[in-house]
Amino acid sequence: MTPVLYSFRRCPYAIRARLALASAGVTVELREVVLRDKPAAFLEASPSATVPCLVAGGVLDESLDIMLWALGQNDPEGLLTEPAPELTARFDGEFKHALDLTKYAVRHPESDPEQTRAVAMEMLGALEPQLSDGWLFGTRPCLPDLAILPFVRQFAMIDKRRFDTEATPRVSAWLETFLASDRLANVMQKRPAWQPGDAPVHWPNE
Repeated sequence: MTPVLYSFRRCPYAIRARLALASAGVTVELREVVLRDKPAAFLEASPSATVPCLVAGGVLDESLDIMLWALGQNDPEGLLTEPAPELTARFDGEFKHALDLTKYAVRHPESDPEQTRAVAMEMLGALEPQLSDGWLFGTRPCLPDLAILPFVRQFAMIDKRRFDTEATPRVSAWLETFLASDRLANVMQKRPAWQPGDAPVHWPNE
């Protein structure tokens, strides 16, 4: 049976899951979910009712677990060479929290979006020395790059012009390389929402 991936195009968690699946060349049946109208099959599959959710014998509904599962099947780029779980966890925690408080400031009147923006920018700036060769751990991407960059992208797009003026040079180049990549374009293709009875969409090898 082909694994089934429930996904949402713009969700950074789903983006990084798709990045790993594409790198691994693991074919899934891709089902695009509309979050305001979640299909029953998705709700039955996902314990948390969140994307991404991979049904592959069992169910994985944590994006990092999906990344590790995919790359455990095949890792032609050597993305697992530097897994750096502490770095990824820090960005999943503190950076994502600052991102949400900044992006959705209207929902958090108790928080100052300028302060939370400064926290996120400080975390990014701290990566500057580590990006001396273009990526976090050398001249090619590893798992932490693909795990973190979708959230950096989301943060930068809050106010891209401002981000471009404030980001440190290597952080800016790191993001721009990612934004311009075929890798990202491949996983960001628009697809109609999945409905029961639709013909399967096998991805990345349609």
